[in-house]
Amino acid sequence: MSQRLTQFGTATRRPFDRHPANHRLPPALRHAVDDREPLGELARDADLARVEAALFAADEPLTPKKLAVAAELADLAEARRLIQRLKEYYDADGTAFQIEDIAGGWQLRTRSQYYTWLVRLRHTNPDPKLSPAAREALAIVAYRQPVMRADIEAIRGVQCGELLRLLMERGLLRIAGRHDSLGRPVLYATTKKFLQMFGLNSLKDLPEVEQLRPPASGEGA
Repeated sequence: MSQRLTQFGTATRRPFDRHPANHRLPPALRHAVDDREPLGELARDADLARVEAALFAADEPLTPKKLAVAAELADLAEARRLIQRLKEYYDADGTAFQIEDIAGGWQLRTRSQYYTWLVRLRHTNPDPKLSPAAREALAIVAYRQPVMRADIEAIRGVQCGELLRLLMERGLLRIAGRHDSLGRPVLYATTKKFLQMFGLNSLKDLPEVEQLRPPASGEGA
């Protein structure tokens, strides 16, 4: 036994912290998409697969910069190009998913026609519906931001302190600064979560005020 150890010696042994030259990493630690065979015209190459994986894992919209970093892309233009390509894939293969432009980024979402089935899977609702009063206050802020509490109350005709506090707790409103008037009251504005909740990419996507007004009596008759 000692002769064998002497013959082969420790110099021929592989260090415990190194893998042999032909070692292959487990699937969870390697880019499996890099060497797989194409599966058809909708097959994802390595870059596109990483973009899709990043969207799937993200719990909020990914900006072009965040996506480029997460998916190890060359630049922001590459991120936009791959997103457009992925959108076309989803439209072509009839998948239940779609990529939406929301809050200045992209988010992978299910198509609206599947909502009734998916809602059955929710045991609790993390975002309970807003009351009509809360929606009204939120709409005023959305269209007039940054706006003071006094202006909101002047429009609604009632005190709004509790409503504004609730909307801030829900992450839909934020303090955007202070007004220059006496007492320097705070100014309220909407948040990124507000855009996400209502499926908006930016505040420019808010409906025109004229579209929100009910038709005048006799219209459409």
